[in-house]
Amino acid sequence: MSAVAETPMLQKDRLELNKLQKLLRRNVGRAIADFNMIEQGDKIMCCLSGGKDSYAMLDILLNLQKHAPIDFEIIAVNLDQKQPGFPEDVLPNYLKSIGVEFYVVERDTYSIVKDKIPEGKTTCGLCSRLRRGILYDFAVDQGCNKIALGHHRDDIMETLFLNMFHGGKMKAMPPKLKSDDGRNIVIRPMAYCREKDIERYARVKAFPIIPCNLCGSQEDLQRQNIKSMLQDWDKKFPGRLENMFRALQNVLPSHLADTQLYDFNRLERYTREDNEPEPISILNL
Repeated sequence: MSAVAETPMLQKDRLELNKLQKLLRRNVGRAIADFNMIEQGDKIMCCLSGGKDSYAMLDILLNLQKHAPIDFEIIAVNLDQKQPGFPEDVLPNYLKSIGVEFYVVERDTYSIVKDKIPEGKTTCGLCSRLRRGILYDFAVDQGCNKIALGHHRDDIMETLFLNMFHGGKMKAMPPKLKSDDGRNIVIRPMAYCREKDIERYARVKAFPIIPCNLCGSQEDLQRQNIKSMLQDWDKKFPGRLENMFRALQNVLPSHLADTQLYDFNRLERYTREDNEPEPISILNL
């Protein structure tokens, strides 16, 4: 009787899984094509944190790898930052079960962060810089020419508002970029994927999620406030987030106010004859 009762639920989960996988595959494939993220012969290092986003990214990339018209390699890498209570066996066991080549890099960044950041202050900035440097170096050591991160559409928009509200910059996370030292190309294959779709996918796939007890437990983070704002908008105004992300792909520099991005000095109110004096600048008054 128990088996009969479970069958409809299993079938429902299977249908939802297929639907979500197709959706995520389509969005990832579109991002890869739009930004030329993956090419013939690439060796891609997928960075795994143990969170839902990186699990889903690896899962979808491995799926695409099987059907792609080009050949590329994938290795999975986790940085063990020596956080107290970190379950060291969870990721290796999962990665062995799916048969992917993987590495666990051990670096005690936790002690550095706790030593440098006062109690109660945000640790994410220093933690991410240390993590990024270690992973970038490891990618070079392994001969990887691409580094894949699991940031999704919501992460990109949250970063945009964080920079606008607190940094005075109109800057987000690009789907593809070259590292400052020029050694690495970073790609974000999940750039077109919604976080709520990834959450559902991770739940149905039953990924062994590892929470971040260093920074994820800081509930007063500015990013959390931005996330709550965007989630509230998504509930009250369906389609708003889609339009906002579309705006990131439809920028009009002439209708902003960055003089480094657009040469406003060349604009004039009327056509001037060659012998007509230059208009007086307000700077000379």
